[in-house]
Amino acid sequence: MSQRKLTMAKAMVEGIAQEMRNDPNVFVMGEDVGAYGGIFDSTKGLLEEFGEERIRDTPISETAFIGAAVGAAMSGMRPIAELMFVDFFGVCMDAIYNLAAKNTYFSGGKSKVPMVLMTATGGGYGDAGQHSQCLHATFAHLPGMKVVHPSNAYDAKGMMISAIRDDNPVIYMFHKGLQGLGWMWNVPGATTHVPEEGYTVPFGEVGVRREGSDLTIVALGLMVHRALEAARKLEEEGIEAEVLDLRTLVPLDREGVIRSVRKTGRLLVADEDYQSYGVTAEIIATVAEAGVTLHAPPRRVAYPDIPVPFSRPMEQFALPDAARLTEAGRELVQGAGAAEAVTS
Repeated sequence: MSQRKLTMAKAMVEGIAQEMRNDPNVFVMGEDVGAYGGIFDSTKGLLEEFGEERIRDTPISETAFIGAAVGAAMSGMRPIAELMFVDFFGVCMDAIYNLAAKNTYFSGGKSKVPMVLMTATGGGYGDAGQHSQCLHATFAHLPGMKVVHPSNAYDAKGMMISAIRDDNPVIYMFHKGLQGLGWMWNVPGATTHVPEEGYTVPFGEVGVRREGSDLTIVALGLMVHRALEAARKLEEEGIEAEVLDLRTLVPLDREGVIRSVRKTGRLLVADEDYQSYGVTAEIIATVAEAGVTLHAPPRRVAYPDIPVPFSRPMEQFALPDAARLTEAGRELVQGAGAAEAVTS
């Protein structure tokens, strides 16, 4: 019997709908989440089932509706607030970080903030620097919030349900290119088997997407698929790469990363976020602080420290891709293969 497959967008919607049926305190708010269904189909069809009371289109004021979501969460509701593009965080960061992330601490644990901030990340389709960033590390750097980023439909549904049920604020990031939208380029590997029943995917556990013995590639979101593509290329050259999907940045499965790198002795980290002060640096530091013996210095492939260009050729040139990962992986194994082991 064939397994049912869903796009990431449909899996997210199914997870939200199932939790809304189970818990009347769950509701959705944001720009164009109602009749439009979210510009990346993240709420498509929910208005027809749940009505305007629970699927609330908001004015174009992120500060207002993110702040309202915090208040609703502290009052016993479980809001899902969609920040249409993660790039828009600048106008509502006070509500995100000085309210949602800190109010549990400020109240001495007496007030919970069970809200989900759902937001789209990533470039690749010429939408310029205000609509194309990832900013994974920006949110992971700030304590008080959980940060998750699924790479496929199965995880998208399970992690959405986990996020809604969590009593802490959760930043739920999804890459536009993984949604399975007809009007955008998309990645077939993101469309996966998704059970009809509700289920959860726990936070803080890496997913081993491919096993290997020569090299560990650590990635998240879209870059998981780029890493898998690179691993297939490297296999043709006799190099077996293990691909780890971080899935969550907070909590971060440091032990899962360390375990893999101890096995392979080589580390390559991939991220579409900016290179400096980012996720790639944190993963490398984690391995270094654990004293893992490496056969070559660790490498990272990430977005250069420049604003995302509007020009499509320039944007594509800057984006990390499978070719760059393949080259970096090859150099790690072959270029340093005869070198003595170095201890980080």
